[in-house]
Amino acid sequence: MAEPPVDPRRSELMKRVRRRDTTPELIVRRALRRLGVHYRLQGKDLPGNPDVVNRRRKLAIFVHGCFWHRHPGCRLSSTPKTRTEFWKAKFARNVERDRRAEMILTEHGWSVVVVWECQTKDFDRLLKELRESLSTTIVSKATDRG
Repeated sequence: MAEPPVDPRRSELMKRVRRRDTTPELIVRRALRRLGVHYRLQGKDLPGNPDVVNRRRKLAIFVHGCFWHRHPGCRLSSTPKTRTEFWKAKFARNVERDRRAEMILTEHGWSVVVVWECQTKDFDRLLKELRESLSTTIVSKATDRG
């Protein structure tokens, strides 16, 4: 069965989705400031272009949208009902690209933290999870140095 044509309204809606400075990204940055973590934005020279980078700690943070990056088990990672084959292929490419970038970064000694869009809905819980993730990555880096 042939895929239905592209809906111009859907296409316009998808064009408005921003790539940077999204609400979840701004929330994560606010949380990092509250925790006293220094960072730079958009690690364009790093695999996967992490959203937030701390080069001294070799820390890369990705803020993933649950829909686009397919957060497993999340209600926000639904699949559109039209052009499903197109969307499945697109999502598979996104997930593979994310996996490959994370693998390359870890092979080069970087710690990678992924924050999902749905995790940014509860700021206090996000702070707690980031604090735990960051303390784990900092401790493991210190023990690696010996």
